[in-house]
Amino acid sequence: MPPRYEHPANALQHPDRFVPLGTPPLPTQQRVLRDVIAGLSIAGLLLPEAVAYAGIASLPPQAGLIALLCGLVVYALLGTSRFAIVSATSSSAAVLFATVLSEPGNNGSPALTLAAALIIATGALFILAGAARLGGMSDFIARPVLRGFTFGLALTIAVKQLPKILDVTVRHSDTPRMMLDLLTSVPGANHYSTALGATALAALFGLGRWGRIPATLLVIVLAIAAGFWIDWHAYGIAIVGHIDLQNISFGVPSLNRTQWMQSAELGFALMLILYAESYGSIRNFALKHGDSISANRDLVALGCANLLSGLLHGMPVGAGYSATSANEAAGAQSRLAGLCAAAVVAVIIWLFLPQLARIPEPVLAAIVIFAVSHSLHPSVFKPYWTWHRDRMVVIAALLAVLVLGVLHGLLAAIGVSLLLTLRKLSEPNVSELGRLRDSHDFVDVSLHPEAKAVPGVLIVRPEVPLFFANAERVLGKVRALLRTPAEPPLHTIMLSLEESPDVDGSAIEALRIFAAECTARDLRLMLVRLKPRALTALQRATDATLQPEMLHELSVDECVQSLASNASAKT
Repeated sequence: MPPRYEHPANALQHPDRFVPLGTPPLPTQQRVLRDVIAGLSIAGLLLPEAVAYAGIASLPPQAGLIALLCGLVVYALLGTSRFAIVSATSSSAAVLFATVLSEPGNNGSPALTLAAALIIATGALFILAGAARLGGMSDFIARPVLRGFTFGLALTIAVKQLPKILDVTVRHSDTPRMMLDLLTSVPGANHYSTALGATALAALFGLGRWGRIPATLLVIVLAIAAGFWIDWHAYGIAIVGHIDLQNISFGVPSLNRTQWMQSAELGFALMLILYAESYGSIRNFALKHGDSISANRDLVALGCANLLSGLLHGMPVGAGYSATSANEAAGAQSRLAGLCAAAVVAVIIWLFLPQLARIPEPVLAAIVIFAVSHSLHPSVFKPYWTWHRDRMVVIAALLAVLVLGVLHGLLAAIGVSLLLTLRKLSEPNVSELGRLRDSHDFVDVSLHPEAKAVPGVLIVRPEVPLFFANAERVLGKVRALLRTPAEPPLHTIMLSLEESPDVDGSAIEALRIFAAECTARDLRLMLVRLKPRALTALQRATDATLQPEMLHELSVDECVQSLASNASAKT
C-alpha cells in the first residue's frame, strides 16, 4: 500500500491536529502481538518507577501504583497517541511535593487530602482546557525555559535521592545547601547502603546500554531475591514496607472554599508543567511516525486520568518521555500496548505485592537517578550557545529551580522569559526604507546601501508590533529622523505598520498625537500596510487629527506610486 497523505482541507478544519505523511498499517494479528510484547516490556519499567516516584512525593507507595493503573487505562481509552504512556512522572512527583507536602505542618492524613485535592483540581482544569480547545497551551512555557527547568529538576531529583543511598540526614531542602550537607555527611554514611545503591546504579547503567534488556525490572528482581537471604534491616537499610491496596477510598476530599481555591491555583501551575512535558512527548513521536493526534482530546484524556487518580488518592500523571520512548522502542503499534501494560502491572501486584514491599530504598533511589539521567545531558544547552539566543533564559531557569525550588523556580523562569521578551519589544528598531534599484521592493537603507530614499518622503517601518509598551519609543525614533535635514524638504511621512496585526488604545492615542504633530508641521502622514484588525481599530478612532485618508492597507510601493500620480495630476 503506498503512503497516504491527509487532505489539506482536513488539516484546516482541525488546526490542532498534526497530519504528516502516514505509514501503511501492519496486519491486525501482527499489530496485536507487537502491542502485547510492548506491554510486557514496559510493565517492568513502569512498576518500580511508580513506587519510586511515590517516594519522591513523600506519598505511600500505593499512590504510585494507583496513578500508574489510572494513567495507563484512561489514556488508552481516551487519548490519541499510540505511543504515549501516561503514568506518574518524576517532575509531577517533585512538583506535588514542592506545592503541598513540603509545607511545614503538612504531614499525615491532612497532607494526603490536600494532595488529592490538588490532583483533582489539576484534572478538572485539564478537562476545562480541552473543552475550551486550548490545545496550544504548552506554548505558554518557552522551550528554553522548559530545557533549563527539566535539567534543573532532574539534577534536583537526583541530588535528593543521594541521602537515601548514603543513609544520611540532611537539614536543608534546597539543592545547593543539600549538596553541602551531603559533603559534610559522607564520613558518617552507611557503607552497606552506599554499596547497595552504587551496585544498583552500576547495574542499571551497564544493562541500560542494551535497549532490549529491561534493566529496571532485572535490578528489582535481583534486589527482591537478595532480600530472601539478606536481612536488610540488620545492615541499617530501609525497605519500601507495607503497600496497602485494600483500604483504597474513592471520593472528593472535604475541604473549605479557601483550600479548594488554593488547590486550583497550584493546579494551574501543575497542569502547565504536566502538559508541556506530556505534549512534547506526544508531538515528537507523532511527527516521527506520521501519526495524527488531537491536542484538545489529549487534554481531556490527561484530565480524566488525573481526576480518577485524585479521587482514588493517587499521584498526578503525565506522558513522560522516557516511558513513551521505551514503548516505541518495544514496538508498540497502538494504545493497546498501554492496556496490556496495565494488565501485566495488575497481575504482578495481585501475585507479588508482598515481594514489592521488600524492595530496598537505596535500589529505588538508584532507579530514580537512572530514570532522570536522560535529562542530565549538558548538550541540550549547546544549540542556544551556537545560536546566540536565549542563553540567559536557559541559565535563569536552571538556577531558579536549584535555588528557589521546583514550583517557584519554574514561575521565576517564566517571568524572566516574559520580561526579556517585553524588553525586546519595548526597545524596538525602526528602519528607514528605500527603493531597491528599480524594483518594487522597499528595504532598510542601512543594510542595503544601493537602496535609495524617495525624494521628499520619509518611509519608516517599526520592526516589532506597535503596542502600549513601545508606541511612544517607536514614534520618538521617528521624530528623531524627522529632525534630520533632508534635501529636498520632506512633505510626506509614510509609516509602515506591517508588523502590527492589531493596535491597542495606547498605540492609537500615540498615533493621534503624532498625526496632530505632522499636521502642525505641514507634513502628510500615511499609515500603510495596515492589517485588517489594525485598520478597523484605527478607522473607529479617526477624528480631526487622525483622518480616514491617512489609513491605507496598500503596500509601500503602491502608496508611493499613488503619491507620484497625485503630484503629476497637480502639475
